[in-house]
Amino acid sequence: MSEAMEAEAVVPIGYTIVPPPGWDRIPLRDGTSQAIKRIADGSMLEIPDDIPRDHLTKARMELIKRLKRVARQARDARALDLYLPVERINGLALPASFVVSEPFPTLTLEVDSPIVLSSLRPDASQSDSVIMDGAAGFRIDGVAQADSDKDVEFPSRRVEYILNVPNSAPPKWLTISFSTIADGQPDGEFAAILVDLFDAVMTTFRWSHS
Repeated sequence: MSEAMEAEAVVPIGYTIVPPPGWDRIPLRDGTSQAIKRIADGSMLEIPDDIPRDHLTKARMELIKRLKRVARQARDARALDLYLPVERINGLALPASFVVSEPFPTLTLEVDSPIVLSSLRPDASQSDSVIMDGAAGFRIDGVAQADSDKDVEFPSRRVEYILNVPNSAPPKWLTISFSTIADGQPDGEFAAILVDLFDAVMTTFRWSHS
């Protein structure tokens, strides 16, 4: 086998992606606490100077508590990284986030196997085949309904990219999953704008080999 062919057969060891301006990343395998502290400290800089210090301290601790809960839930779902907006727009936090995950242990499935889709998102209303940085996969678009049993208070728009890791044998999978409650209308115009933003972010996705 030539060196060129060997290089082409290398399995990626990670990925890179460029989040939107004003977003930050929380790694969920290492450095989680440090990232949460950095985000919480940065958020305090946006609070007006006339707010009492004890109120700032309470707000910071509540934010850290909330971020730790969200990070724990994402980690339990096999997420590698959590991305979320950390800067407010007109005083409001953008109700959106996306996670990068390993949804399955190693599975002996073909790239086009319907088992992948039916296992991950049986309620998906739309799916399309995609190629992302040379990787075959699927883009799934749908609405997740509120579920009080799972503490899901509002319906949300969900868009997921399920990508086969190139040259992995047996095939391995990576998902990049976006979620937003938007303005309470997951099929509305604001939700569509946020989905367009996420799709634009996905054009920056690249596999990393070093």
